[in-house]
Amino acid sequence: MIFYLYLLFFLSAGMPSNEDIRGMLFLSLTVVGVPGNMAVIVAFLLLILQESCLHAADAIVLHLSCTNLVVVLVRCLMETLASFHLANVFGDIGCKGVIFIYRTSRALSIWLTFLLSAYQCLSIAPPGSKWASLRILVAQSLPIVFVFLWVLHASLSAGAILFSVSSKNVTAVATSAVNVEFCYVNFPSDILKKVYGAIQVSRDVVPMALMTLTSLIILVLLYKHSQHLKGLRGAGHAGSGTCGSKQRAAKVVVVLVTIYVVLYGVDNCLWVYTLTLRHTMSSSLISDLRVFFASLYAALSPLVIIVSNRKVNSRLRCIAQEKPLLGKTAHLHSI
Repeated sequence: MIFYLYLLFFLSAGMPSNEDIRGMLFLSLTVVGVPGNMAVIVAFLLLILQESCLHAADAIVLHLSCTNLVVVLVRCLMETLASFHLANVFGDIGCKGVIFIYRTSRALSIWLTFLLSAYQCLSIAPPGSKWASLRILVAQSLPIVFVFLWVLHASLSAGAILFSVSSKNVTAVATSAVNVEFCYVNFPSDILKKVYGAIQVSRDVVPMALMTLTSLIILVLLYKHSQHLKGLRGAGHAGSGTCGSKQRAAKVVVVLVTIYVVLYGVDNCLWVYTLTLRHTMSSSLISDLRVFFASLYAALSPLVIIVSNRKVNSRLRCIAQEKPLLGKTAHLHSI
């Protein structure tokens, strides 16, 4: 509620400052991303209570939503609090913690989206093929895959702990630092900055290329399946609807991948531009845009899931319908 009061205050006070605009942008991501991801998580927790298990694709989506929630809470919410001067969260320890957790969860979000696209691609592969066996193997190995991704990306994000400092404690900024408004990622040398930057770009570009490939394969398989159904209908046979849910899930994955490629593509282009500069930027505008576009995926993806995933949608509808019933029951008891 306090966020809305601040927002109304700044809009009514005249022309807001750059810091106020920055805060409002991150506030918008927080307002959309936190309840959206929490709704998806709650829906899957209800599914676990009802069915005592989750299918592999649902487990990946649940993990993706948890990761996206961390992205929004750790970065967008913290940026909002700092921009509106509601809390001093960006000391040296705060900078190290926020940037490290953000970089780790951001990378996990990317790789989990790729994992989801790859699994969905295997799910719509022809039954009895070697890809079907691989899908079973991936489903059985998901816990190991999750742990491996956490350890890998936490290790690759260790530079945030080593080099991040609060901008308040910086007297002389090195030429090889990255300005992120409240913090600086202060690299000891320009070579180390470029090496670290290249690692970060690689762990984005690799899954981006792979998930684009899997999405293209999904589209080809869906097209072949639709042509096959047309042939069956033309021959007087009724098309089987057993694969309908898998096809809908595959289309959702293609939408998520498209959103990812666009937003993270902009993010990485800005990051490469930052790495090519010989001097530290005096403004954090480029870094702010990078964080905004990367976090936008974490805020938008749960909306796509809520609208398109029938399991999530049905359970959220049940919750929405139960509230009026509980209210009526309480009213009758009071009478």
